[in-house]
Amino acid sequence: MTAEIVVVGSANLDLLVEVDQIPAVGETVMGGDLRRIPGGKGANQAVAAARLGRDVAIVGRLGADEGGEILRTALDADGIDTSRLLTTDDVPNGVALISVGSDGDNAIVVSPGANARVTPADVEAAAAALHGAAATLLQLEIPLDAVTAAAHAAHGTVILNPAPAPAEPLPADLLALVDVLVPNQTELATLAGFDGPINAETAASLAPSLPSQAVVVTLGAEGALVVEDGTATHVPAPTITPIDTTAAGDSFCGALADALVRGESLVDATRWAVRVGAATTQRPGAQPSLPTPTEVEQLLA
Repeated sequence: MTAEIVVVGSANLDLLVEVDQIPAVGETVMGGDLRRIPGGKGANQAVAAARLGRDVAIVGRLGADEGGEILRTALDADGIDTSRLLTTDDVPNGVALISVGSDGDNAIVVSPGANARVTPADVEAAAAALHGAAATLLQLEIPLDAVTAAAHAAHGTVILNPAPAPAEPLPADLLALVDVLVPNQTELATLAGFDGPINAETAASLAPSLPSQAVVVTLGAEGALVVEDGTATHVPAPTITPIDTTAAGDSFCGALADALVRGESLVDATRWAVRVGAATTQRPGAQPSLPTPTEVEQLLA
């Protein structure tokens, strides 16, 4: 059966330590016990959409090591089609080193490993799945040429989460292939070439300068801003106290794709995504925190 959503992206093993305070440059702090948790932006977004009820496939690469085995087993357990998730010999799996502070914020360093070996040829080999999917989810934890190849090959709605934040603006020809661009405030500033803090008002003025058809700017605790057809709509977030914000942005993207595949408008899809993202912050870890629809309502009750 053709997947409704195809994710072309990364899979990492998250090495997570809880700390009272995220260390400053040159500072050493004591933390809790190390936990190994399946993660990676591509895998997280795939699991998020799958737990919300969608048929999902993932395209990418794993390392030929224990980390790769752990990740494939976890994705299979969520019913995700991993037949296009290739194993790369003699290369370590991607790893994310994550510190989570007592306030729920995090600091992350990613070693891409096998993710850096994803090629346009890998994407072309998955062309049939991309042609048949209602939505394709993309991020920037794999090489840009593979991301661009996926945007060209996709026939459904192309959703690009430009994270991690690019070092410089993305090519205009890639952004023009994107139906829904989902940056946070920092990523929007880079893409628009803006130097300074971004609030909802600034985001509303910058987003139309990008060539993507629509832009959804995530604003953390303030929710999200939808900019479409010259109109900006603010979608507020539920009032909550976060436990761990890891994967909240990924669950937002997975939920956005879920709702768009179900035929929701972009604004209504964003309302759902904001709720799913908020619910994700109520449990620790990346993939373990990703909720089902029932859990979204329970966690936000």
